[in-house]
Amino acid sequence: MIEGIGEERENTRAVVVLGTSFSGTIERIGRQTMKMSTSRAGLRAFSGRKAMSVRAMAAPTNGSLTDVKKYTVPTVLEEGEMPMNTFNNKKPFTARIRSVERIVGPKATGETMHIIVETDGDIPFWEGQSYGVIPPGTKVNSRGKEVPHGVRLYSIASSRYGDDFDGKTTSLCVRRALYSDPETGEDDPAKKGICSNYLCDAAPGTEIQMTGPTGKILLMPKDAKAPLIMVATGTGIAPFRSFWRRCFFEEVPSYKFKGLIWLFMGVANSDATLYDEELQAIAKSHPDQFRLDYALSREAKNKKGGKMYIQDKIEEYADEIFDLLDNYGAHMYFCGLKGMMPGINDMLAGVCKTKGIEYGEFHNDQWHVEVY
Repeated sequence: MIEGIGEERENTRAVVVLGTSFSGTIERIGRQTMKMSTSRAGLRAFSGRKAMSVRAMAAPTNGSLTDVKKYTVPTVLEEGEMPMNTFNNKKPFTARIRSVERIVGPKATGETMHIIVETDGDIPFWEGQSYGVIPPGTKVNSRGKEVPHGVRLYSIASSRYGDDFDGKTTSLCVRRALYSDPETGEDDPAKKGICSNYLCDAAPGTEIQMTGPTGKILLMPKDAKAPLIMVATGTGIAPFRSFWRRCFFEEVPSYKFKGLIWLFMGVANSDATLYDEELQAIAKSHPDQFRLDYALSREAKNKKGGKMYIQDKIEEYADEIFDLLDNYGAHMYFCGLKGMMPGINDMLAGVCKTKGIEYGEFHNDQWHVEVY
């Protein structure tokens, strides 16, 4: 069962599903169902106020921006076709690390960082895409030949406008990958994640080699009224941060979000939650458009008295989720370690059976899965 998530991966295996539209309306279907951390004081609800300049932006803490309002963005990034594989391992892009910030508490199972990368806007992307990072150094391949390290993929944790809303940075959410010997309990440096540790230890100004962007699976639907149901474990939350940033923080004349975002987040304990301050601020300012549910496997129990895993939390709201999918054109997204999907698939198959639905038919163009 999944309690946390390691983010480092050579390849992404996924099911490609895109599209569909929705012409209905949503009337007060949003509500927050669980709060974890204490939100900062002085949160202000967005009520159609004039877009603010980037310079007025409140300083983020733990990767979170708690002043929820619309920020002016360079909408030229709305133009043109979706960027795809602009850079590759033979022709990588050189970016610079601006900051590396730990965003989990002391009792978290592992160390996760929010990393802001300066790109000067020269490697543009869309929400839901990934970048590749090439760590320095070499390895010996299976043929005994010394070769450069391969590309590791990371889901992008900011909208196309970046954390400063100026389009000149991007963000990554990276968990340090370590291996502990099961007998001694000691960390084995020879088996640690090369790229994740490289990024987590990077100093400001460090140059990194990037590829991409890549990915079509987790793109947002064009219909701004469609509800977005997002299921994440650990750093699988990264692409969804890009979603809620676009929906609630950015003044984009061509995109006015009118739907619902419902986030299911699975981690081991409350210290392992990510971007919680920002999520709580959105829940306060947009109670009709945002719902948040945590599955804390080491702190909460499911209805059978066992550990609360992500599939257990989703099952609690199965009727509402199916209603949103069937009647409101919702899109459902999954991102995290592939180990989370068997439990989710088994649970959803059981729900489909009780509703007389063929589970195979349920996997349509409203279903988006990217696991690794």
